[in-house]
Amino acid sequence: MQETYSIPAKTRIGHVHLKVSDLEQSLEFYCGLLGFELMTTYGKEAAFISAGGYHHHIGLNTWWSKDGNPPSKNNTGLFHTAIVYPSRRELAKIFKRLNQHKYPLTGASDHGVSEALYLNDPDQNGLELYWDRPEESWPLKPDGTLEMYTLPLNLNDLLTELNK
Repeated sequence: MQETYSIPAKTRIGHVHLKVSDLEQSLEFYCGLLGFELMTTYGKEAAFISAGGYHHHIGLNTWWSKDGNPPSKNNTGLFHTAIVYPSRRELAKIFKRLNQHKYPLTGASDHGVSEALYLNDPDQNGLELYWDRPEESWPLKPDGTLEMYTLPLNLNDLLTELNK
């Protein structure tokens, strides 16, 4: 009989490493628009970026993808990378910044447990920018499990966070 294994509760995702077609274009998006900090580069083919000085949250490279095309939506692969903001106000700030730069969203959803903005990077890698509601406010089903859903996010209401 095989022993049951549970991953430790404090385990976390360390970083995401993306193949990109143009390193400078990706750095302009992730650092210039989204505000990540460039931590280091490996020549002209790879860069490692961070939020808050960590060694890297996202790796970007052109090792096998320089000038490449985005994968087809109907192929397997990464659906999106999710970036968690510490508060609703911080999510509102990045939403305002994206609006000011006329950067298109692919969606905006209220999931009950979180509120999320969806967009694609220049290589069409999906991104989810979101904040988690406090755990005690997460909606529950009658049996006690999470009641997650996808409803449209009220973007005007999100922007009111900037006036508080």
